[in-house]
Amino acid sequence: MATDSATAAIDAYLRQHETKGLLRLITCGSVDDGKSTLLGRLLYDTKLLFDDQLSALEGDSQRHGTQNGELDFALLVDGLSAEREQGITIDVAYRFFGTDRRKFIVADCPGHEQYTRNMATGASTADLAVVLVDARKGLLTQTRRHSYICALLGIRHVLLAVNKMDLVDYAEDVFADIEAGYRELADQLGIAQVTAIPVSALKGDNVSAESGAMSWYDGPTLLEHLETVTIQRPAQTLGFRMPVQWVCRPDQNFRGYAGQVAAGTIRPGDEVVALPGGARSRIARIVTADGDLDVAQPGDAITLTLEDERDISRGDVIAGTASPPQVADQFAAHLLWMDGHALLPGRPYWLKIGTRTVSAQITEIKHKIDVNTQDHLAAKRLELNEVGYINVSVDHAIPFEAYADCHELGGFILIDRQTNATVAAGALDFALRRADNIHWQHVDVDREARARIKGQHPACLWFTGLSGSGKSTVANLVEKRLHAMGYHTILLDGDNVRHGLNRDLGFTEEDRVENIRRVAEVAKLMTDAGLIVLVSFISPFRSERQMARALFDAGDFHEVFVDTPLAICERRDPKGLYAKARAGELKNFTGIDSPYELPEHAEVHLHTADTAPDVLAQQVIEELLKDEA
Repeated sequence: MATDSATAAIDAYLRQHETKGLLRLITCGSVDDGKSTLLGRLLYDTKLLFDDQLSALEGDSQRHGTQNGELDFALLVDGLSAEREQGITIDVAYRFFGTDRRKFIVADCPGHEQYTRNMATGASTADLAVVLVDARKGLLTQTRRHSYICALLGIRHVLLAVNKMDLVDYAEDVFADIEAGYRELADQLGIAQVTAIPVSALKGDNVSAESGAMSWYDGPTLLEHLETVTIQRPAQTLGFRMPVQWVCRPDQNFRGYAGQVAAGTIRPGDEVVALPGGARSRIARIVTADGDLDVAQPGDAITLTLEDERDISRGDVIAGTASPPQVADQFAAHLLWMDGHALLPGRPYWLKIGTRTVSAQITEIKHKIDVNTQDHLAAKRLELNEVGYINVSVDHAIPFEAYADCHELGGFILIDRQTNATVAAGALDFALRRADNIHWQHVDVDREARARIKGQHPACLWFTGLSGSGKSTVANLVEKRLHAMGYHTILLDGDNVRHGLNRDLGFTEEDRVENIRRVAEVAKLMTDAGLIVLVSFISPFRSERQMARALFDAGDFHEVFVDTPLAICERRDPKGLYAKARAGELKNFTGIDSPYELPEHAEVHLHTADTAPDVLAQQVIEELLKDEA
């Protein structure tokens, strides 16, 4: 009987735990504001630490602690050795705990500016932010930066914890001044709900129990507020949306489309449309691991089957036909840049939104944002941790929602195409009108027809190398020979193009990217005209050469690396440019104070140091015509 009673009690406890609400929150603010200490104190006060954890904490406090041998609660969540050595938070630390009223998932976010991207990761899934402010220091730049990112990522509930009140003698006026300043900031950022609480995380004042040292404060404790706060989410006005994560095809009798419901509800028999393709059908079944459902809600992981066969793939969005999402290929968006190398407009990236990945370019930086004043500042690039408002273009139209309406279909990341590193996080605002107004116009005389009348296969020969490497010399010889053989060609030389099409561009990184983008687009148009196009540009960056390659069909782009050692290029120096660069008279010169990134997979590799130009030209022609042999 005792065993049955214990089992029943455990079952009852587990059922109670399953039905409790869940609150996702982050702790953020400037460095040394006490975020990790506060979270450690919460875990300690709610008696959620095992005996071995307490013993480890006591030992770690002796070795690494900053409290003269007393318990250092920050060590409970600063798990990395570097964090303990430096006494800071570096990575986002997730902790799970609960009380009788609610379950919590807490992301303890770093305070240093260089780890702002880590903080954004934690904020992306949070409902509430606990923003800590050191009572001695007041509102700092990083406090404002973190608050701005919270607002940008849709957090509308902030608990302002004015910490270390014990170090300012629990002064009410200090708390009042900080609260007033933060409420003014919150109004500017559109953060609707702010609750301010004076605390001492180290001493435990107003964390889980009322403080006897601050009789002037009569509000809730920090834990009480977390247990009782009602999170008001935006009214769900969207229809059904589910990004397809996987096409489930275990046998020839079953085809299902798996994913997580992002918005709305769905029932068997409802009419749906798959975007961007536009195929329509009706729901036959809603399949889950626990059996079929009569209705699916947001957050449910389901597999949909349709009444008929449709061409639907991973990345498509299945939506209700009554109010489907928009489809576009150009957008305005907010962007948080998270990479050490600057964002340059025109450079290609991968954009991942929902379950779809497409090629993308930032076409314009409208402005960057001063996180202290929210002023809009002119900018040609974004550096690490800067936030900007940008226009972005993708190569395929995608279904989307504004981030404010649906995080799953409005939030995206940018991925570097060379390193596969995540370099930015963004929030779509709206589709640009040009995306609706501009369409491909059908023409009856196409690329193949133009090439056929010329009797040749169009192609692009892209010559790249240092200044003085011999690119133009070899390209000119190649064109002369092709012309003599009866081929229709045109040569685009870097210097010549800068006299006209690109005369407005300088030699900064941004201008170099735009220089190559324009020339690549022109080269593509000329191959569409049926021509063999020779492009002779330094084109120092791999990403821009890859961008150019991506415009062409497979086999139509031939990268020709004119490989000449820098010392030889300097000896030749036909234009006297290296001498000026060495003297500091010419800035951003490739090979001197601006890098040249060597091609990794060039179709033709020309070694000019010991080979005559006419031999090199013949190598290029053989590569071009190898399929005609």
